[in-house]
Amino acid sequence: MIQFNNVQLGYGKKPVLTSLNFRIRKGDFFGIVGPNGAGKTTLLKAILGLLKPIKGKITFPENGKGYKKSIGYVPQHASVDEIYPITVREMVLMGKYEKIGIFKRPKEKDYEIAKEMLKNVGIENLADKNYRELSDGQKQRTLIARAMVGEPNILLLDEPIEGMDIQGEMAIMEVIKTLHAEYSLTVILVSHELNIVANYVKTLAIIDKGTLKIGPVNSILTENTLANVYGIGVKIANISGQKVIISKLNE
Repeated sequence: MIQFNNVQLGYGKKPVLTSLNFRIRKGDFFGIVGPNGAGKTTLLKAILGLLKPIKGKITFPENGKGYKKSIGYVPQHASVDEIYPITVREMVLMGKYEKIGIFKRPKEKDYEIAKEMLKNVGIENLADKNYRELSDGQKQRTLIARAMVGEPNILLLDEPIEGMDIQGEMAIMEVIKTLHAEYSLTVILVSHELNIVANYVKTLAIIDKGTLKIGPVNSILTENTLANVYGIGVKIANISGQKVIISKLNE
């Protein structure tokens, strides 16, 4: 689905990430984690096409006849401008503008898709509510619906559970998990919440010293790896079938 070939990323001539050689396969649930400032945002921008590599190539190989890359991007809800009053339905329909044109009116089919996506994320009853009056969790659901209304085959989420309580985190992740399965999406999740990532993603990329450690989550997410990357001792426990990562500083 996405191929990195000897890619170096950075700003100007200053590299942030180097020697990136990996692929994200179709239908994967791919997590990206790392310490603050390690390069998670840099990698995200590169996948979105907002940052060109200093070296190497990022390609989206065609997968079958008629395949066309389409990325649905879900930013952090705190980064969305709330100055202008806009309803939840209008916010979701903004995800269609790239295809229908910003100065054209949505068609009946577009409204139907928006209604379907609002239902899929569990807030169809809030369609006429002002977006800025929503809770953080409701705003994040709205942004997920906005990304999905464009009918993407890749869903890219930047810290989708930022600032939420445990109940809110689990609710949003279950929405993402359901969409991943029902729409056969390739999901790319950028997060610093290791406990959440550990229990949802299939493949994990950990940013360490300017490059990536990548593998199946069960093999790459180890106490030694996390201790080396984050600089503190950790313990990985299994509680009621869920992985829990505990800092040894808290013991």
